[in-house]
Amino acid sequence: MALPEHIYEALGSIVGPDHITQEPATLYTYAFQRALELYTAEHTKFFHKPEAVLLPGSTEEVQAIVRTCNRFGVKYHALSTGWIHTAGPLTEGVVQLDLRRMDRILEIDEKNQYAVIEPYVIAAQLQAEAMKVGLNTFMIGAGAGCSPLAQLTSFMGNGPMSLYMGHASENLLAAEWVLPNGDIARTGSLGSGCGWFCGEGPGPSARALIRGKAGAQGGMGVFTKVGIKLYPWPGPSVLPVEGPPPAYTSPLPEFHRAHTVAFPSWQAMADSYNKLYDSEIGYVVHRQFQKLGADLGPAFWLMYTDPTKTLDDMEEIAADPEVKRLTEEMRISYQIVLAGQTPNDIEYQEKVLDEILAETGGHKVSKWEERDKEEFSLLYMTRWGHKNLNFVYGGGYRGSFHQEGPPDYVIQYAQVAKDLMKKYQDTGLMVQSGGDALMGPISGMGGGGWCSFEQFTAYDVTDKESIDCVERYFRAAIAASKARGWSTAFDIAGDLLRANKEQREAIWRGMKQRLIPYYQYRVKQLLDPNEVGDSLFTYAVLDKPEDD
Repeated sequence: MALPEHIYEALGSIVGPDHITQEPATLYTYAFQRALELYTAEHTKFFHKPEAVLLPGSTEEVQAIVRTCNRFGVKYHALSTGWIHTAGPLTEGVVQLDLRRMDRILEIDEKNQYAVIEPYVIAAQLQAEAMKVGLNTFMIGAGAGCSPLAQLTSFMGNGPMSLYMGHASENLLAAEWVLPNGDIARTGSLGSGCGWFCGEGPGPSARALIRGKAGAQGGMGVFTKVGIKLYPWPGPSVLPVEGPPPAYTSPLPEFHRAHTVAFPSWQAMADSYNKLYDSEIGYVVHRQFQKLGADLGPAFWLMYTDPTKTLDDMEEIAADPEVKRLTEEMRISYQIVLAGQTPNDIEYQEKVLDEILAETGGHKVSKWEERDKEEFSLLYMTRWGHKNLNFVYGGGYRGSFHQEGPPDYVIQYAQVAKDLMKKYQDTGLMVQSGGDALMGPISGMGGGGWCSFEQFTAYDVTDKESIDCVERYFRAAIAASKARGWSTAFDIAGDLLRANKEQREAIWRGMKQRLIPYYQYRVKQLLDPNEVGDSLFTYAVLDKPEDD
């Protein structure tokens, strides 16, 4: 539907004529989102086009926009850096709030170890400023180009630094939140006029209203400022970047080490996870290099770190006998960065890691102990700035499986995921990188306890047969998980996006824990009585499940 002129004028009066548009070419850029060829029934790269795009510059402007949307019954959807498709309009008749003008780091409190940020601050920006005062910031796996505010409030939350720095929900302090009805909530210590240092207070916490496991993804108001925890950074105030692109390196700080460690079996690797939890070492720990496939990954990384090589050299590199040996050695492996405060500290951490490896039959991969490879690993794992590689093979990727639990549970689906994807790769319609492209952090919470593997599926975004093959693979992944009693929540995202209202209700009714959507919708009714917050959760009121 076209936005009536009087509504457009009312919204334009808030942000000014330079910060609102209905220009079709601009609107379609917001309808274009990655992976939509898998999430839409028509296999198109475009979803719903917004009726207008607004660029508010302050909390007051956001509040005025939300109140105007309530007055006229117009839905809105906010985005910051927009890593995933749910940042764009999910339904028809939506105005898009692009928060890129709100990009300030408002405060870094060195003593109390927190920062106050706006939505368009990216993790790399915050990290660079925090390191100047000996601190560092949590990042999720989406990388340094994404918004920490969005990570904390609106979507998912585990990442490569979670063992040391926790889940996103653990890093959310006080928040300034424009509610769906246009009121402003100030949570935690901020609500008492005491600053941003704490997200909780006496009595029930607002944190669970702000986010659960995955956040409301834009459907529960607009978060305009948050306090975010910061953590000690025992390194230089500036990480010097050296070498030719794209595989930049950084000299190892005095008390830092970066390793790739390999194991004889999945069980041995799981045992090492549990031992790392108990030992309390590991600054960044992630199974990252495997995302490019067990068969192709080692060859890719050797190509990537050699400025004289390109993707065209991959076949030749992979055929090298030494690379074949390295490929076998790295099949069950992950990356770990140790960061010590003193010489004795880093020596102790290295000894603990060596003992864990001895007890589990693991070892440090010698190729990645070479100085240039270690320096590349350190910068990669600390800065988290190579997320473009998710798309390197065929232009498209989507994650599958990703069930979360303790290591002994997670390794149960590793072989299932590996064999299943290999079957579909062997058709030649998916990138044949090896059935194991299982990527994920060693822990999703501070101190350890649970982890997950996200199976990366790489495909050709320009080839309908390749897209159809990935769709069949996801159907098979859902069936395999259901047959074993595993969660399918991560894999059904496409079904939710392309489903109509009735079909979405059926999906929610089929959940094992049906009280979750029931109470979530009750909260949404309370905060968004006019249902102007654009969301896939705007289904009809469900009867309370009697058998839960």
